[in-house]
Amino acid sequence: MSVTTPAGFRAAGMAAGLKASGGPDLAIVINDGPTRTGAAVFTSNRAQANPIRWSRQALTHSDGEVRAIVLNSGGANCFTGQFGYETSALTASETAVLLGTEAATIQVCSTGLIGEGGEAFRTAILTALPLLVEAASPEGGLAAANAILTTDTHAKTTSYTSPQGWSIGGMAKGAGMLAPGLATMLVVLTTDAALTAGECDHALRAATAVTFDRLDSDGAMSTNDQVTLLASGASGVTPKEGDFEAALADVCSDLALQLLGDAEGASHNIAITVSGAASVADAVEVGRSIARNNLFKTAIFGNDPNWGRVLAAIGTTRAAFDPDNVDVTINGVRVCSKGGPDRPRGLVDLTPREVSLDINLFTGGESATIWTNDLTHDYVHENSAYSS
Repeated sequence: MSVTTPAGFRAAGMAAGLKASGGPDLAIVINDGPTRTGAAVFTSNRAQANPIRWSRQALTHSDGEVRAIVLNSGGANCFTGQFGYETSALTASETAVLLGTEAATIQVCSTGLIGEGGEAFRTAILTALPLLVEAASPEGGLAAANAILTTDTHAKTTSYTSPQGWSIGGMAKGAGMLAPGLATMLVVLTTDAALTAGECDHALRAATAVTFDRLDSDGAMSTNDQVTLLASGASGVTPKEGDFEAALADVCSDLALQLLGDAEGASHNIAITVSGAASVADAVEVGRSIARNNLFKTAIFGNDPNWGRVLAAIGTTRAAFDPDNVDVTINGVRVCSKGGPDRPRGLVDLTPREVSLDINLFTGGESATIWTNDLTHDYVHENSAYSS
């Protein structure tokens, strides 16, 4: 159950010396074909790390061909200047030589502390690359997933196999800075379905729009986020467009919820479902305003079903709604009806980790779900000491 579940892929993970802990910090996923198409979506943060800059232009110049993706933890290679960009380019070119391909077919991803990526960082990666490529195997998916972790407590992997014989695999990392912008975190998806680069791009954007883009853990958007899909065509099967898109969305949803469950310091996973909206955009905007509201998030941490904070957050949006005609239900108990008190808030049990918040705006027929978590002492502590 990993990126090597689909046929045509090898992967590896190893310790290259980037992490002070000595743990695994360099990974590769190789597409052995027979076809090597791919697509990626990137953070929309205007402050973009060097590997994002490299990968964007590489994908354009390769016309959607992706032979491999190299990922490191232990340093973001962001705000490291021209030297840092050249490090990403060298990582791609050296990997390309080892695989007998062009540098533009190599995607590069980094994660870790911003500002890290100097001479020692470059040397460690370039020295390890031959060993990494040599170690790559169809059994290396879990090792690759472990090598990209930062503050995560465990690897996130998943897979799906269709009745027609094609498969999708995936791995992800991310436990903080989970906020949308076309993509979030570092995610690698693989499939042995026979797809063109255009089909990969269409399916990936459709899947991320309703999964990773709706995961909003802490409202902080990373400089390094990238979701990449590689297709090998090794199954020889071209799935129906709708079938593949639905399966890819399910795989992305699985990974997104794994990331949510491992969010830094969180004690509650919160699903915010907004229905009765005039548009999907309205539903997303309302859900996101609540997901980013610290008063709401701290209330959930304290097991306090403070629905007034929900209405106050909705009121900051541009969504169409009447404040005197909104229902709020928390874990199955409708605590607010028509903008006023309903059932006693003491009936709401917030001791389980899973929390459902359902809001009805009564303005239309659209809906959307945003996933977030509570704001805890542990989150503040972990992020106050992140670089120390």
